[in-house]
Amino acid sequence: MSGLNALLDALLVEREADREAVLATVVRVEGSAYRRPGARMLVSRFGRPEGTISGGCLEAEVAKKAWWLTETGPTLRSYSTAEADEASEEALSFGLGCNGKVHVLFERLPASGPCALVDALLSVRYTHQPAAIATVIASPAGVSPRLGERLFLVPGQRAAGELRHSVLAEQISSDLQQTLVRGKSSRCLYPNGSDEVDVLLEYIPPVLRLVIFGAGHDAQPLVRMAKLLGWHVTVIDGRAHFARVERFADADQVLVGDVEQPFAYREHVRGAAVAVMTHSLVQDAHWLQGVLHSEPCYVGQLGPRERTERLLAGIHEHLAKPQDELPGLDYLHYPIGLDLGGDTPESVAMAMLAEIQAVLNGRSGGSLRFRSASIHDSDPVVVGRDETDVVAEGCRHFAVQR
Repeated sequence: MSGLNALLDALLVEREADREAVLATVVRVEGSAYRRPGARMLVSRFGRPEGTISGGCLEAEVAKKAWWLTETGPTLRSYSTAEADEASEEALSFGLGCNGKVHVLFERLPASGPCALVDALLSVRYTHQPAAIATVIASPAGVSPRLGERLFLVPGQRAAGELRHSVLAEQISSDLQQTLVRGKSSRCLYPNGSDEVDVLLEYIPPVLRLVIFGAGHDAQPLVRMAKLLGWHVTVIDGRAHFARVERFADADQVLVGDVEQPFAYREHVRGAAVAVMTHSLVQDAHWLQGVLHSEPCYVGQLGPRERTERLLAGIHEHLAKPQDELPGLDYLHYPIGLDLGGDTPESVAMAMLAEIQAVLNGRSGGSLRFRSASIHDSDPVVVGRDETDVVAEGCRHFAVQR
């Protein structure tokens, strides 16, 4: 959701003005490409485009032709990033030499009224819960379901959208539930008579939340850089003269906490990445103890290793029972950050954010120069339920030749 916030803001502006907008979405990638399925770009009638679907190679072409391409309804267009003489006849070639093909769905979003995609994105934004969206990306002409029709699912609710009356709705709803469980997008091929319907099952995570305990000068570039990534940022400090909105204008929340009172930020920390960096031993001990008793997805403690180990020893001494668990301990990283070098607040902030990004994406944070696997994890392709099912990651996947 991080990259979708600005796009969603631009879309809401168009809706408030009662104007349609064209959405271009990457729905399939073959070979090498800068963006993955789910990357989006909004093209308004009068404003500048919002969002990206490539590294800058396709945006001008898309903006120029988006309205023309959607005059008669949704359409799918393919763009080749191979060298000109290697491009297929089915895809427009840009001769970039990247040896990939990007399939883009173009569709007009209504100026008002229900829209499955908009409803799903708004739900993710305001509930801070994920959503799963099914989008038809290939279907035989004249046969239901049609290109661009959707079904979406959010936790605790029934699936909604244009596909809810389709004969495939029940099966797709079940697969959307599994998409929420896995937390990963995929493509699925559903039998539909003598043909197949190709559906993108997209996982939309909520915006990553970063909670920073410490409102010193070095927290300022950390806030700015995290906001560039589209994260939701909260700054908390026990010193009111540090925790001021005017010092952290980019932050979503700036709070003054009382270290003399019990830890009151468990809900802020739950599922969030946390950086503890007050440069005060008393404050760090209080905040780190509270965070470790909570359920963060990442915890980083600034400072030398020996200092953090002293903090941890003190925290363990104050446990009511020696066997009491600290659920956040498994997510603790200290000293915080990747080993990038540099000692300026900006370079430290970059190292911290780089480690958070790597940890949450299950990466080592090493140089891509030494990575033998592809840079991006490939999205699985599955087929409708039959005897070829394979059990993987706690849910049923179905093998298909690629």
